Amino acid sequence: MKLKPDKMKVLTRQAGGHDIHRRHHIKSDGRNLFFYGYEPHTLPRVTGDDLQTVTGSELRFHPLRGDWAIYAAARQNRTYKPSAAANPLAPSKPGAPLTEIPFEDFELAVFSNRFPSLYPEAPDPAASSLKLQAAKGACEVIVYSPDAQGSLATLSQARRRLLVEAWIDRYQALFEAGCAFVLPFENRGDEVGVTLHHPHGQIYGFPIVPQPQQFAADAFEQGYDLAADVESWGAPYLISEAGGLVSYAPRFARFPYEVWISAQDPVSGPWAFSEEQAEGFAQLLGDTVRRYDAFFGRETPCMLSLHAAPHGRDGKFQFTAQFYPLLRAPNRVKFLASVEQATGVFTVDVLPHQAAEALRGAL
Repeated sequence: MKLKPDKMKVLTRQAGGHDIHRRHHIKSDGRNLFFYGYEPHTLPRVTGDDLQTVTGSELRFHPLRGDWAIYAAARQNRTYKPSAAANPLAPSKPGAPLTEIPFEDFELAVFSNRFPSLYPEAPDPAASSLKLQAAKGACEVIVYSPDAQGSLATLSQARRRLLVEAWIDRYQALFEAGCAFVLPFENRGDEVGVTLHHPHGQIYGFPIVPQPQQFAADAFEQGYDLAADVESWGAPYLISEAGGLVSYAPRFARFPYEVWISAQDPVSGPWAFSEEQAEGFAQLLGDTVRRYDAFFGRETPCMLSLHAAPHGRDGKFQFTAQFYPLLRAPNRVKFLASVEQATGVFTVDVLPHQAAEALRGAL
């Protein structure tokens, strides 16, 4: 297959006064690969055969819960804890089998997942007595660095700022492609089920607004003011602040040591950040993970998700980044067992103001 010429673009937004360059490469199986960097990415492609995508999925509605599940049997055989030599997120080397990134170096990369549960060409499901929907959308992998080791805690501030701008660009592109809700997220640690330890996250573009985000959008539109609420809680719940954003343990946390980041002057999504807010957000991402690692004395297994407004519902929505650690104490895992799974009612082992106090003192 003859590859299409790459497209180069300078993004509208800058980071720290520096241009952000994007290169769009289409792989031989038709999947997108984007490079983001402070310098144009001009390296030649390493020759070889691209990894090929595997697809097949659909959405099914649960009539008793009122929510959707994705059925994606093709993901059962996705890559599982490969050796360092077979790391699919590393840059490719001439003469070796290609990784997902067929270039020898990069600053930050985003590519369409090889084993997507949501993808643009998902077919309409066959007629059924079930309530079904095509799994049209996007599943992308965002690789923070060419280095196989590291985390949000150890990346430079400049690299975290680049990550924020890449997220913003993908939000805009996926909304334009018809996604109803976009969720950038990161899973970290074996306890969370991570199978690739190279520093990376993912981005899902959904054809529907999932139930929790629908509830959140409704609450904001009905007048709930998170920023005012956080301010009313006062210092006992605050952990750190930077650039007009704060990190804190929400009074209604469901996980022990759960941390949220949000703007004191609310924004509906990262695309609405000022330069100062974007810098502060990038700083608090690293600060939060460093505090976790210092407090728990290890690389902390946790989940990070970015909760921005669904498409077309900016209005009163207030953006948050939410961290859910999978530990309730050093080397004690917080298991989501029968009660939490059956009812959605969590049992929380640590009071939020105690969690905030512990994390404030961790650094």
